[in-house]
Amino acid sequence: MDKYFNKTLYRLETAIDESEVEADCSIQRMEAVIHLVLECLSDVKEYVLKREFKNTDEEIRFFKYQKPAIVAKLIYYNAIYKIETKKPYGAKPIRKYLKKELKKLKRFFDNNLDFYKYYRSNNSILDENMFLRGNHDIKLWLDTYYFQSDQSFSTSHDYKVAKIIANDLIQVYIEDQLYNKFQKDKSKAPKKLKWTGSKVALIELIYALHYQNVFDNGNNDIREVAQYFESAFGIDLGNFYQTYLELRNRKMNRTKFLDALREELIRRMDEQDEK
Repeated sequence: MDKYFNKTLYRLETAIDESEVEADCSIQRMEAVIHLVLECLSDVKEYVLKREFKNTDEEIRFFKYQKPAIVAKLIYYNAIYKIETKKPYGAKPIRKYLKKELKKLKRFFDNNLDFYKYYRSNNSILDENMFLRGNHDIKLWLDTYYFQSDQSFSTSHDYKVAKIIANDLIQVYIEDQLYNKFQKDKSKAPKKLKWTGSKVALIELIYALHYQNVFDNGNNDIREVAQYFESAFGIDLGNFYQTYLELRNRKMNRTKFLDALREELIRRMDEQDEK
């Protein structure tokens, strides 16, 4: 099943990428993509019902991870299609409209918080009730949709997983529309940011990025990178070689700033997951 699924998903994603070139506009592309995903799901359903699963672990993996990965694309493109076709005219009405769509996502999150926690924590204790066909427990956050679905190709929670995946993508799409389209004035130069952290912290960051070869595939030296940051943030880093040497010679906390960045990012992500 894994080999078949990976091959099928690759073909679908390749076809979706190719549709971007072939379609005349984004609306037409979304229509084409929705059709592609529906065809893919039909093929997968036929394969699953004909082949069946080797064991319960394979069935759970399919309905918990594999089928939702495809269905999430259908939910996502259908949602974006509806957002775009119903979008009003004018900057203010569009902002109001998009914020309302974000509230819908938040409402779904609030209404399914327990399942979000279960799924995102990689819990598996209830998987046999949630991701095996014909094995549902009505006490486990069931949607009416499930009782109307084709239960030969559905479990009580595979669609909810797909919805979680899709909603994350929809949120990114809407926020991109809000903040990129309506908060940037392209006629003005972007505001120059001022580095208000310590010079040592910036030098630590510069060296970390440089050693990851993220600038021009690593085809530059550290001085070029440092000079770019000095120019971008209007700061004089002084003898950054000496500062880096001092960082290397620290007995403890050699990457103090980078460690703090990681910890704060994880903390904020956890906070946002709980909202």
